[in-house]
Amino acid sequence: MSLYSTLRPIVFAIDAEKAHRATITSLRLRPGGRRPKASPSLATRVAGLDFPTPIGLAAGFDKDAQVPDAMLDLGFGFVEVGTLTPQPQAGNPRPRLFRLAADEAVINRMGFNNGGQAAALERLLRRRGRPGIVGVNIGANKDAADRIADYATGVTVMRGVASYLTVNISSPNTPGLRALQSRTALDELLCAVVEARGRQGPPIFLKVAPDLEASDIDDIAEVSLRRRMDALIVSNTTISRPPLASAEAVEAGGLSGAPLHDLALRRLIDFRAATAGHIPLIAAGGIATADQAYARILAGASLVQLYSALVYQGPGLARRLAADLATLLERDGFAHVGDAVGQG
Repeated sequence: MSLYSTLRPIVFAIDAEKAHRATITSLRLRPGGRRPKASPSLATRVAGLDFPTPIGLAAGFDKDAQVPDAMLDLGFGFVEVGTLTPQPQAGNPRPRLFRLAADEAVINRMGFNNGGQAAALERLLRRRGRPGIVGVNIGANKDAADRIADYATGVTVMRGVASYLTVNISSPNTPGLRALQSRTALDELLCAVVEARGRQGPPIFLKVAPDLEASDIDDIAEVSLRRRMDALIVSNTTISRPPLASAEAVEAGGLSGAPLHDLALRRLIDFRAATAGHIPLIAAGGIATADQAYARILAGASLVQLYSALVYQGPGLARRLAADLATLLERDGFAHVGDAVGQG
């Protein structure tokens, strides 16, 4: 039994958001350590970036870019901070974060709560020159008069400190945000962010929702190809509700964790088909084991991201997944993880 398994009942006795804030505080105070060396078979190159492992931390954990290096020290191959908006915002009223322990799931309706891009920029400037891939997830303020302009601002502000930028238009917790996934709005948005990025800026990834119709997937794929997105992250949380055992299942917000697994996998397969492999895909949603990460890779994902599984399995998860994934690749005769992408 791991130390976290012993401590988890104590952690779960605390309000979920308070426990998360305490976790961030403890990580900020944690002395820097030596980063674990992963198997060479896990190294992969995506969008011009060299990832030591394909196992990343999804946005939402480190909203304000306070602990990216601490998370890299825990064995993540890359870390995505945010979502960050141009202006600070408090987010939605509390309570807004719920553990569904019986389902190994989380519901959140945070609403892009963050301290704003200027504050995060200062922190990221201070880590400049340190090793490790740190992406920045950007969004629009809830009360923005022009949301597309907010995304362009985010690109302009963060492009100098981000290994890559993620355009997040798929959160269900900002009213009307997902409308930016429609063909016309998406084309206008991506045109604006590519222009703001410029010729020398970092890669741009687009994060999409799992709650899409076939026509939506085709539209997003077509526009993303035309606007030369460097990768698609499939997917964000879902507003759907599969059968759930927890009393908290009635809460509004985006559902993540184990119940999202099947839907997120289907969407990954859909986007692999719609893009014909011409855009790298990053899988997120319901990934908690090396077998599940490997299944996404075989289905077409070049990288994977997780977050909710940390709530249930603790800080050693990234290292365990990396070690187990290397074993799976060796078992199946893949010298490098990139060789396994789409081979399922």
